[in-house]
Amino acid sequence: MIDMPIREYIASDAAAGCDRCRAGFEQLEAIAAPARQKCPHCGAPVARQISAPNLGGSRSGLDDRAKRAGFHKLKKLGRGEYERQY
Repeated sequence: MIDMPIREYIASDAAAGCDRCRAGFEQLEAIAAPARQKCPHCGAPVARQISAPNLGGSRSGLDDRAKRAGFHKLKKLGRGEYERQY
């Protein structure tokens, strides 16, 4: 399996380029792919942006599956104190 991260780009010069590259756009690329130099729509120079990875909650339904299987989720309140989430 090849990892394909989503890279973000924005116009290098805010006065040049199309609406898409001035606002910024995302591009799915191979990890080894070199950074884009030009907007794929208008050809204006673009720069790759540094963005934080998405480490949000799971969309896999893990909590729902665990609850149906009879597991419990606890939230730590303090030293030795826990609150049952489900």
